[in-house]
Amino acid sequence: MKKRFLYHDLIKYLDHKNALVITGMRQVGKTTLMKQIFNEVHFPKLWFDFDNPLDMLHFENIDYDAIYNGLLKESSLKKERLFIFIDEIQNLPEITKIIKFLIDKYKVKFIVTGSSNYYLKNLFPESLSGRKFLFILPPMSFKEYLFFKDKINEDEASGIENNIGNVSIDLSLLEFKKYEQEYKEFMVYGGFPEVVTTENILTKKEVLRNIFASFFEKDIRLLSDIKDIRELRDLILLLVPRTGNMLDLTKLSSELGVNRVKLYDYLEFLQGVFFIKLIPKFSGSVDRSVAGGKKVYFSDNGLLNIIGNVNDGQLFENTIANQLSAYGELSFYNKRNTAEIDFIINKEVAFEVKLNAVESDLTRLESICNRIGISKSFLISLNFSKAARTIYPISL
Repeated sequence: MKKRFLYHDLIKYLDHKNALVITGMRQVGKTTLMKQIFNEVHFPKLWFDFDNPLDMLHFENIDYDAIYNGLLKESSLKKERLFIFIDEIQNLPEITKIIKFLIDKYKVKFIVTGSSNYYLKNLFPESLSGRKFLFILPPMSFKEYLFFKDKINEDEASGIENNIGNVSIDLSLLEFKKYEQEYKEFMVYGGFPEVVTTENILTKKEVLRNIFASFFEKDIRLLSDIKDIRELRDLILLLVPRTGNMLDLTKLSSELGVNRVKLYDYLEFLQGVFFIKLIPKFSGSVDRSVAGGKKVYFSDNGLLNIIGNVNDGQLFENTIANQLSAYGELSFYNKRNTAEIDFIINKEVAFEVKLNAVESDLTRLESICNRIGISKSFLISLNFSKAARTIYPISL
């Protein structure tokens, strides 16, 4: 079975004392990824699924030494280190105290999955500070999409690094055309593994509907105290046409019929469960006046398209927002709606996203960058362009 790129990062830390915590949206492949790591470990190991109440019984003892002895007995451990794999750890919040104890006293190695960063922030308190590494598994990147669709081989895939300096610019028309059709499909249906590996279009859409439904059935009901799910649903529907735009919270609050405090809570929850991305304004040392306000993007294009309708420009920009997120912290620049830059990575590299980039776009971008102290800038074009310093999304 093919492996997500994150797998190769995770196995580097198997010898370290810290627990490995894998989080992300539902159905992005966390359990499959952990099973692949489980198969890689040749030490005594145990697997527990906390969706199964019987598996939780192993950890429901106030005597933590007794818990360890029970695990020892089940694993037939002699002198080797014990590896414990736990799926859906958020179902037993008190497990954190046990993890801390078993790491500190018995050097047990934990590899666990949890379905939501929003919940895991509270699940892993300061008592586990210095005892965990947190990894986020997003929907597939385009390079992963090509790998899982057998368009690139394992050697090509393994050589991919999250370094914006490695991205190819000024591709030839032949290179551009090579994966053009695949990218258009990726832009419409997104990167959930089951969606990517499903060929039938109607089935792809049904899988996406099920993913959206499971978000409401599980993440909202189990991981939050939100009482009126319809309000959250209506908020999501209001966010769709705002994709790629700055949020006017006063107007959004009025349309939804809730106060701003409640609206903030809803937005924080949606971002915490990886459903949306809220991109802040750039605030460099030259111009601090632009601080405040955020743009909204959806974490997967397939979900965005299932929920509502957006135009081609919004759809493309949403895809790029997710692709660029792999390279660092994103922000955007907007000065009173007269000067704007779509994305800035780590406050160092600027990008303007266009369906059809032209040379004047680059001239305007460079002018704004010079004013705010950014030395590197590029255009990102969906269609083939003759403009200089143009990056194509198939390279990201």
